[in-house]
Amino acid sequence: MIMLDNQTNIEIDIELLESISKTDKDIELIIVNDQTMLDINKEQRGVSKSTDVLSFPLENLPYLPLGSIVINSDLATIRAKEFKHSLQDEIALMFIHGLLHINGYDHECDNGEMRKEEERLIHEFKLPKSLIIRMEN
Repeated sequence: MIMLDNQTNIEIDIELLESISKTDKDIELIIVNDQTMLDINKEQRGVSKSTDVLSFPLENLPYLPLGSIVINSDLATIRAKEFKHSLQDEIALMFIHGLLHINGYDHECDNGEMRKEEERLIHEFKLPKSLIIRMEN
């Protein structure tokens, strides 16, 4: 189940995200604006800039949530317009990216496993280009 903390006025298609997550464990999903994302990134990672999505996995213990995913609604809106797809599609792409990270994938040091799984989910849910592919271009 996704526990949604939407700190913005954008609508979230929680049913789509639930179908993507396919887990019995809870996932905390927090939707924030750009300034809040910058603050979180600086506080948690020591990086003084905003970003599109952050993920915080928890220990894989019974009864604990899988982790937290934080999505920047301002950047999601910008990217949706830039890539000419819906805001819900962009939120879903960011969610997939964060979900894979809290499941242990890491595109910065793996051999393409995260990209492959991201592509599989994007194809399954008929979504546009992935975040990893966009970062490579």
